[in-house]
Amino acid sequence: MNETLELSKMVGLLVPLIILQLILMIIALVLCVKTEETRGPKLMWVLIIIFGQLIGPIAFFLFGRRQA
Repeated sequence: MNETLELSKMVGLLVPLIILQLILMIIALVLCVKTEETRGPKLMWVLIIIFGQLIGPIAFFLFGRRQA
């Protein structure tokens, strides 16, 4: 019974993080595709966004986009 309680607490913490990660990834991928110029090749940023988990999309938002 105690293990079930621990598992439910872990799931309750992980689900919002997973949802946040997916939302950030989708937004970053859409912006990467729509942006005309990025700092570096777009393919590199797509791979960083997809495989970089939570840090990849944040890195794109901070460093990948060129400001006009």
